[in-house]
Amino acid sequence: MSLAWISIAALVVAVLLSCFTTINVGLLSLAMAMLVGVYLGGMSLDTVLNGFPVSLLVTLISVTLLFSIAECNGTLERLTARAVRLCRGHAGLLPIMFFVLGFIIATIGAGATPASALLAGPAMAVAGRAGVPPLLMAIMTGNGALAGTLSPFAPTGIVAHGVMARIGLGGVEWETFAFNALAHAIVAVGGFLLLGGWRLFGRRAGAAAAQEPDAGPMGARHWLTAAGIAALVVAVAGFGLDVGLVALVTAVALTLLRTVDEQKAIKAMPWGVILMVTGVTVLVSMMQETQGLALITRGIASLSTRETIAPIVAFGTGLVSVYSSTSGVVLPAFLPMAPDLATHLGGLDPLPIAWSINVSASLVDLSSLSTVGALYIAGATPGSDTRALFNGLLVWGLSMSVVGAALCWMLFGFR
Repeated sequence: MSLAWISIAALVVAVLLSCFTTINVGLLSLAMAMLVGVYLGGMSLDTVLNGFPVSLLVTLISVTLLFSIAECNGTLERLTARAVRLCRGHAGLLPIMFFVLGFIIATIGAGATPASALLAGPAMAVAGRAGVPPLLMAIMTGNGALAGTLSPFAPTGIVAHGVMARIGLGGVEWETFAFNALAHAIVAVGGFLLLGGWRLFGRRAGAAAAQEPDAGPMGARHWLTAAGIAALVVAVAGFGLDVGLVALVTAVALTLLRTVDEQKAIKAMPWGVILMVTGVTVLVSMMQETQGLALITRGIASLSTRETIAPIVAFGTGLVSVYSSTSGVVLPAFLPMAPDLATHLGGLDPLPIAWSINVSASLVDLSSLSTVGALYIAGATPGSDTRALFNGLLVWGLSMSVVGAALCWMLFGFR
């Protein structure tokens, strides 16, 4: 068996294990990259480790630390509670408010999973008291958070944009973010209408029904943290400064100002995801060296045409992402194929292919098999039919692989 096929087999094993086990696939991928590259490919260890994304690692650590501080010291909780109270008594506005909240919190840097962890409990509790169907509330809140997940400030967005920059598709961070936000807004509106959300506008939930317990007053540490996050957004979006650098400086400043227990914030960071992303990136980089990635792209290209490549890669990516980590496995493994796929199909613009991969991978992430979907099931109020919610989110997530293919065909298939 050629080295290219062995490297492909290593990636397949990594993806399968990420679907069906709890092992950290990043560590496994790093080990396999070194074993295959050094002992079978005759590479030096330095050559294999050249694929380690140091810049991406620093950026992920910086941004996740900043938002770990904001979560641990209660800033995000207080801001969320105040926003929810704006909709008191209006049942039809509640799912829309939670969509917007999820979008904003994920966009400014928290990402979809932390935003959902923050909002799932309040959203499902409010839904129970205001008579909003649990599945409807989960779909609206979850898609709001996922709509912001490809922000240049969010961890998944950092991964996606980092990979795209390495393959020569950098400088389109906000376009990528906008396409993903548009796709999630479309499916959220569709879910809202399909599940009868429009009927909620015909009645009031009552002030007591929609009110959440007060999260507490905004103290100095909360205002300082909110100001730090605002400064990050302005510095990066307004002045083009490096997101990792600004986030790290802000996080260190907030730590020095005693706004949080530093050890608690560091422990709360998603270290498993960080290891997963960096490890898989090394394995994919080794595959490029052994021409394994070229074999995969030629196979996909042989099944596609210029008109069908967008929906084909969207469906395949979405189906894998239902069971596997989007930021840790799917994006690092699939995005590097975009330029070669474009070349094999007669010199297409590779950006629509990359956008199809990004959007489709994110659309399925509300499945009950994903962390985001599971958070809404866990947040269901006592007495709720959690089995029905589980099944509903599973059907939703799986259907999004088809919906994502159709959306990507409409958005990118005619380019």
